[in-house]
Amino acid sequence: MTATRKAGSPSPVRQRAGEDVARRLAAHPAVKRANIDTAQIYSYRDFLSAAQCAALVRLIDANRRPSTLLSENPDTQFRTSESCDMDRWSPDVRPTDEAIAELLGIDPSNGETMQGQRYAPGQQFRAHHDYFHEGESYYEKVIEAGGQRTWTAMIYLNEVEEGGATWFPQAGIRMAPRRGMLLAWNNMNPDGSPNLATLHEGMPVVRGTKYIITKWFRERSWLRA
Repeated sequence: MTATRKAGSPSPVRQRAGEDVARRLAAHPAVKRANIDTAQIYSYRDFLSAAQCAALVRLIDANRRPSTLLSENPDTQFRTSESCDMDRWSPDVRPTDEAIAELLGIDPSNGETMQGQRYAPGQQFRAHHDYFHEGESYYEKVIEAGGQRTWTAMIYLNEVEEGGATWFPQAGIRMAPRRGMLLAWNNMNPDGSPNLATLHEGMPVVRGTKYIITKWFRERSWLRA
């Protein structure tokens, strides 16, 4: 790893966030943890109903735009999906937004704006980490605005005919899209430092269209930043 891609140092705040959320998820009867030691990855089948998923798909279709990157990556094929930022106070968004925070036991104000994403055939998001890398041009700005990312929650909104799996190559986990299923993972190690094994990829869709929503949480309040 080069100096410009330094992940970061341990943090007692992020360590506690990892422990608290993991304890809460472990106590939930509908949540299952992936059988790996390198990362904390959880799934919750049927977290959203078919009607809830369909409503969010309509919002994504109505407001989608080309997806962007925080980093200055010159590769135009790195992230080729479309995205939309969802109004957290909208009656169509707020119940899901707050249900995710409630499941994880994280203060809703620590959550970034929930983002919807649409992947047509051939579109992808190549392997990346959700946490912020020290040395990147964006780093100081995002750290001031709520701090490092801790947990990620992602929900599949539909079935995909072929392709579109979420792949964690270092952790050895690959999840196929399933409507209503939530994935959640801790972007940090047990000591609160960024976890390299959370590297993940939105694999190319081969047939059909993939819709998801993603919610990222910070170590401090993002709303008041």
